[in-house]
Amino acid sequence: MTAQAHRPRPDEFSVGRPVVFRNATVLTMDRAGVIEGGDVLVVDQEIAEVGTSIAAPGSAVEIDATGGILMPGMIDTHRHMWQTALRGFGADWTLSQYFVFYYLNWGKIFRPEDVHAGNVLSAIESLDAGVTTTVDWSHGLRTTQHGDAAVDALRSVPGRFVLAYGNLFASPWEWTNSPEFRDFVERRFGTTDDMLGLQLAFDVTGDPAFPEKTAFGAARELGLRVTTHAGVWGATTDNSIRLMWEHGFMDPSVTYVHASTLSEDSYQRIAATGGHVSVSSESEQNAGQGYPPTGRLRRHDIPVSLSMDTSVWFSGDLFSAMRSVISADRAREHLDAHRFDETVVHNHLRAEDVVHWATIGGARALGLDSTLGSITAGKKADLVLIKNDESPAMFPILNPYGHVVFQAQRGDVHTVLVNGRVVKYDHRLLGVDLKAARDGVTATVEHARSTMGEDAWAASLSPEHPETKTIHNPYTYTEFQGDGVTVRHEG
Repeated sequence: MTAQAHRPRPDEFSVGRPVVFRNATVLTMDRAGVIEGGDVLVVDQEIAEVGTSIAAPGSAVEIDATGGILMPGMIDTHRHMWQTALRGFGADWTLSQYFVFYYLNWGKIFRPEDVHAGNVLSAIESLDAGVTTTVDWSHGLRTTQHGDAAVDALRSVPGRFVLAYGNLFASPWEWTNSPEFRDFVERRFGTTDDMLGLQLAFDVTGDPAFPEKTAFGAARELGLRVTTHAGVWGATTDNSIRLMWEHGFMDPSVTYVHASTLSEDSYQRIAATGGHVSVSSESEQNAGQGYPPTGRLRRHDIPVSLSMDTSVWFSGDLFSAMRSVISADRAREHLDAHRFDETVVHNHLRAEDVVHWATIGGARALGLDSTLGSITAGKKADLVLIKNDESPAMFPILNPYGHVVFQAQRGDVHTVLVNGRVVKYDHRLLGVDLKAARDGVTATVEHARSTMGEDAWAASLSPEHPETKTIHNPYTYTEFQGDGVTVRHEG
């Protein structure tokens, strides 16, 4: 920090004013690697210069990053943001109970204003935790009015988002080609905006007739990427991948979420067509989609990004995602070795790899790696400073990648820039109305509870052990049943 510099006030971060970070441990996530004592200059919306002892414009606001780690903004490639309005409600659910609650019983009671409330809270939470780009896997959009509410919510928060439009109550081959949806796309996404993108979000049931073909056709006609839950135990199987392969709809524009219970043939098909996998390890280990597949993905050289899935169950930050995914990957390697009376002497998955997945890996999954995901001159200024002078866990920083993965947490996020705009500084969000977000979510909770009734609310909050039975896929818009899974009562 230069002698002329001072601790800036939040009101000094006017839009368009240059910002320079001084004396950070910079994780560039590009070929420059780690820069100790590094400076990063932001001018307008872009990273202007990366290095040491940078000469900044006299008008620049200077942030002392000494003792901190400056990294690219994190990117979450799969989060059901609308469900954040019921944060923690499903802490004890299984995947089947999640399906029963949202797909079969109560998802249909959420109004446009409820989607708006959940999205606003989730968007604010993302920024607070240093997640600068979030894919809103929004499968609660029963009508385009729900879609409008989702867009309005995302635009009200100063983050970068991608609306992955979905509707779990209607067949994707119908809603993707409906006049109402096409009008929505034209109205809300008719002009290019790098702060809010659009994808299509739908699953492939495995029906041999492959009715999803027209939904993929709509994606190609509209020039949109597709994100789909794949390899989910009891719901989407290798048949889903095979059908996509046989009909020519596997390519680099597809993100496969979870991909936990697939065969070698399916992984080879994803690898051969350049697909990406979004791993939600905290979800996969708790809900039952399958074991986090990072070991198999690494063997097939399939690119990985990270995601949190839904706050109706899990945490909403990528620190948790990084920690859980590296733990799952290493645990699997240790257990596999123990079966042969061996021990692991070298960890294949490194902390640097996991930070890579949380940043540039997410950008690549979204096709945005030319503009996001690394601290590289010319890229968009989406940056996160992890620094907490009051925390005994924030020093010493000896292995910065390991520190991000195992030591840091959302409370250590000091400063966040999105598109060159300071949206969090000195651990406080700027330009965010948290009270309004709280009021919106309170109204949604009251609506859901009163609509469900106290008995259904209590039963959903703490579901009892089911009898042994077979549950087929939860997609109520199709009569195709799939193989089904047996749910057993274990006592």
